[in-house]
Amino acid sequence: MGRIIGLDFGSMTCGVAISDPLLITAQPIETIRRTHETKLRKTLARIEALIAEYEVDRIVLGLPKMLDNTEGERAAKSREFAAHLERRTGLQVILWDERLSTVEASRVLDEVGYGYVKKGEVIDKLAAVIILQSYLNFLANSK
Repeated sequence: MGRIIGLDFGSMTCGVAISDPLLITAQPIETIRRTHETKLRKTLARIEALIAEYEVDRIVLGLPKMLDNTEGERAAKSREFAAHLERRTGLQVILWDERLSTVEASRVLDEVGYGYVKKGEVIDKLAAVIILQSYLNFLANSK
């Protein structure tokens, strides 16, 4: 079994994290930035390159639900992005409830003393780590 890639898909960025080979921990890789919300070609190409580099066989994509468990516009865009990923990579995309992952990432960065500018550089990939680690914990507890 290969590694799992975790994605935090935002309007202009996509945070990326990767599991270790034993599927125990998630580590940040990078934040992919776009110049326009609808321009996804380079984002998809970069994700494909990372999938090949890390020998990934599954994708976990954060699904931004509302606190009341309903789905809004961001969730719809994430579902659309998941469909693009599945078509381009042929891999299964697991949509994972990411409620409050960015809030949690921001809290962690505040605790370690990141300023606003530095926080913007890492928050998306840290959110991807939180999403992926949550999924890995679920897998570990499902055994």
